[in-house]
Amino acid sequence: MSKNPDDRKSIVIVGGGSGGAALAHTLSKTLSAAYNLILIDPRSNHILVPSTIRLPVANPNNLEDSVLIPFESIFVKNNGTFHQGTVTSVHSSDQGGGSVELDNGKIIRYDVLVLATGSNWYDTFAFPAGDNALRGKWASTRATVKSAKHIVLAGGGAVGIELAGEIRSEYPDKAITIVHSDNRLLNDAYPDKFRKAVEDGVKARKIDILLNDHIDSTGLQGGRVTTRSGNSIVADLLLKVHGTKPNTALINHSFGAEALSPSGFVKVRPTLQLQSHADIFAVGDIVDFPEQKQLMKAQAHAAVVAANIASYISGGSLKIYKGTTNLIVLPIGKEGGLSYLGVLWGITFGNWVTYRLKSQSLLVPTLRKALGLT
Repeated sequence: MSKNPDDRKSIVIVGGGSGGAALAHTLSKTLSAAYNLILIDPRSNHILVPSTIRLPVANPNNLEDSVLIPFESIFVKNNGTFHQGTVTSVHSSDQGGGSVELDNGKIIRYDVLVLATGSNWYDTFAFPAGDNALRGKWASTRATVKSAKHIVLAGGGAVGIELAGEIRSEYPDKAITIVHSDNRLLNDAYPDKFRKAVEDGVKARKIDILLNDHIDSTGLQGGRVTTRSGNSIVADLLLKVHGTKPNTALINHSFGAEALSPSGFVKVRPTLQLQSHADIFAVGDIVDFPEQKQLMKAQAHAAVVAANIASYISGGSLKIYKGTTNLIVLPIGKEGGLSYLGVLWGITFGNWVTYRLKSQSLLVPTLRKALGLT
């Protein structure tokens, strides 16, 4: 095993998803040369996850190249180091600081640690670690979608709705059905009026919806999908797009189950520090906070933690994370969709605003600019 020989104080970020990458970029601008900024991730590239929704269906203008960003490029003026690998354990010290161990045996010391391990996705959006494997999966899914005539999506959250819309935009004549476990699409984080409007928007695009039902592990058999309630749907392709789970096995292994909520999220102080470790912060989907798990929330975590790391180092007062306004921009295909802003009485925007905000560009320019890229 090798150890990091750098004697500077080290800020180590485990995970290069939306929160981890945003934090690494911000700290690379603000940390002085007295600190060693390290980012660790199993992949070689950061993925602009919201912008990947089109890739199982189409790859216009080599979209893949725009959504895969080498981690080294997010550091401002090369003020940071990237290590590719999987952290297998965290060893904290009673005196403060500690180390993380990678799957290749490398040990990296930290003075401040940030856990940003994100969510585990399943099936359609379970991205392989290698870039070639990831591109291969996208290409394979595109070919399967192209050849299918009857497509069923298991899950009517934002991802399922957006993917169904992408399929409809590319293939106007395919039969598409969304099966969702609730009595409305999305979840109760959004008002019923907005959820009904989304349902109407989906149906207007000739996408069928089956509510209050599930698709179990038996899945697709004999050219049909049979739901838990006994509904039989003609299908030659089943895409599972339901839910995620927090990727917190590392935290459970290193700090025990008491560090996690019953749902598997990381318990944090209002300052986003771990409850039992002032020198360890958490950002992104793993944080136990009552809000939707979205990129914009992870970015908000990163902004608070960047400020709090500076304050922690200098002995100043730390900021409290209070959450952000409830917002969703929900394309239902390339032509538009619906958006919701949770202020005043709750404001809904239609096709034009949604098209301008996301459908047209999938946020690629916005997300790249946030990381200092063109």
